[in-house]
Amino acid sequence: MKKIGITGQHGFIGTHLANNILLQKDEYELIPFKKESFEDQHQLKNWVSECDIIIHLAGINRHDDLKELYRLNVSFAEKLIAALEEANHKPFLLFSSSIQEENNNEYGNAKKKAREILHDWSIRNDSKFCGLLIPNVFGPLGKPFYNSGIATFCYQLTHELEPKVLKNNYLKLIYIDDLIKYIFEIIRKEQFSPQYYIPATYERKVSDILLILDSFKRIYFEKGEIPDLKDPFHLNLFNTFRAAIDHKTYFPRKFSIHSDERGVFVELIKLYDKGQISFSTTKPGIIRGNHFHTRKIERFAVIKGRAIIKLRCYRTDEVISFEIDGTTSPAYVDMPVWYSHNIANIGEDELITVFWINEIYDPNDADTYMENVN
Repeated sequence: MKKIGITGQHGFIGTHLANNILLQKDEYELIPFKKESFEDQHQLKNWVSECDIIIHLAGINRHDDLKELYRLNVSFAEKLIAALEEANHKPFLLFSSSIQEENNNEYGNAKKKAREILHDWSIRNDSKFCGLLIPNVFGPLGKPFYNSGIATFCYQLTHELEPKVLKNNYLKLIYIDDLIKYIFEIIRKEQFSPQYYIPATYERKVSDILLILDSFKRIYFEKGEIPDLKDPFHLNLFNTFRAAIDHKTYFPRKFSIHSDERGVFVELIKLYDKGQISFSTTKPGIIRGNHFHTRKIERFAVIKGRAIIKLRCYRTDEVISFEIDGTTSPAYVDMPVWYSHNIANIGEDELITVFWINEIYDPNDADTYMENVN
């Protein structure tokens, strides 16, 4: 079993990496790291001594004083090397740098200098080293106004703030789960390189990303519908967006209940291209339906109570009947197009039926034609 230590264990990438290590307990053991260890060289020495693999993530992304930002990032690498030398220990060392090394700014320069310090130590000690140059990372649990612009946009859209595009650049992006997979692959294959470029999974313009996130706000955050998630980038963005919601105040969301003399009808969920799911309660002796569709796919699932479902093809006489006891043997019937259909409660207790239909209901194009079954 490999023992892995992560500096910056409680940061954005560190949290995800630690979570994944803990899910693989048969293969890896996580050696806990305390932030204050960088201020206690003895504690840092003891920590590095326990690790077979060290992933150095700790760093400062933003600071009002750019010189201090540079100094702190370099000093973390220097302190780590000092602890390794004092312990006379040579673990496999991975360092998370950034493609911002190429931008000649204080953050990029600091990351480059730290990577070079760590690489030089590995050469002097004939030790394994991999310097990761990582594109812009996004995903759940990112800190707004710090980790990424995407995290900031998600926070603003879910907290009644107005996002603004300051620079409409194309961003090279990688989703956090994809980055974690690359890191584990490097560990398992023991890939060594002073400059290991992690490939970007996506490249998108900032304004285009904001448009997608704004659609999530309208469709999901405000209306409770699930948006189009066929594109993996949209799915990853959506999970990032959902994580930014203040769950304590946002949930639970109340359903709209439509009540009449028959019982109640409630729309549970609407999915962009997969229709909607609803349920109804029906009182004893009551019949629902008596209509047909020409294109819609519809399923009636009886989950409690006794029902009879009847079908009749339009302009024909034969009636097909199905009796279902949802309490003892839940079952479903799919409605063919051009077949008028209804469902009746033939028991003494309330009937509960779940409905799925492949389209979200549009009153302007309902594809619903009233026709008694018998």
